[in-house]
Amino acid sequence: MFIEQANLPDNKFWKYIVGTVCIIMAIFIAQIPLVIAITAQTFATDQPFPVSNEEMMGILDSNLMLFLMLLSFAGGLAMVFIIARFLHKQSLRGLTTARPKIDWKRVRFAFLLWAAITFASLAVDYTMSPEDYVFNFKPIPFLILVVVAVIMIPLQTSAEEYIFRSYLMQGIGIAAGNRWVPLLSTSLIFGLMHIANPEVTKMGNIIMIYYIGTGLFLGIVTLMDDGIELPLGFHAANNLVGALLVTSEWTAFQTESLLRDVSDPSAGFDVILPVLVVFPLLLLFFSKKYKWTNWKEKLTGNITYHANTISESTNGEPDLQRRSSEF
Repeated sequence: MFIEQANLPDNKFWKYIVGTVCIIMAIFIAQIPLVIAITAQTFATDQPFPVSNEEMMGILDSNLMLFLMLLSFAGGLAMVFIIARFLHKQSLRGLTTARPKIDWKRVRFAFLLWAAITFASLAVDYTMSPEDYVFNFKPIPFLILVVVAVIMIPLQTSAEEYIFRSYLMQGIGIAAGNRWVPLLSTSLIFGLMHIANPEVTKMGNIIMIYYIGTGLFLGIVTLMDDGIELPLGFHAANNLVGALLVTSEWTAFQTESLLRDVSDPSAGFDVILPVLVVFPLLLLFFSKKYKWTNWKEKLTGNITYHANTISESTNGEPDLQRRSSEF
């Protein structure tokens, strides 16, 4: 029902095109403070204006840079909520889950599970290759990082989940009339969105397997679980724990983390391992815990409207409408 519930009486696909344009515009507008700050600092220090991510990283304090970078995602997230409410007449619950209310326990469980796995994998790698890391703890900058990261990174990850696994998943699903098209297309778009990351430049295009694979994994979780609660928790843990624990000169986030990775990165089996092994194991674990069934229908089936479809009334309360056509 996660995709079906977006089929409100006047919720046409052209609205998703308009909405997507509005989201992109909001993201660009929210980048203006970053451009102003970099421009001002560049003129103040008489430096050439930076034209790449690597050049921008040294212009501002890392914590200020992180905050301003993530403002664009906050703008995008706010716009998703605005257009959903006023253009699509859809509530926050309708964007998040097909359950009667948002299941915050799912968000918390996925966050804690992936945070623990991330911490454990880093601990193992540090134990096996301590020469690849430099202790980087600076009390004041780290405390500022904690505040900025705890506030801003969940906004960034939530923006990506609401845009890709919710808004576009529902919009493309309504247009396509099935589930496999939105699953594959949003996974591909999600992966391609990361193609400008410095990790791709440093490690090569093979890392796109990880980005697209992650999008596919989160898309499968969304469709099987009828909501984005698990992806919200997973994504927040992945980025937040990573930003606080370890950074390097070639990652998208340059932070005052506890450790700095000084190794020479190379993309190999470690990039493919999560996609081929870790994510399938997580899917198996989630399926057992939350009793997922009917995989083929939920991932590839048609979008039908002959069953009760949840719609949103103007005051945000759910009501039921009987639809008899098949898209």
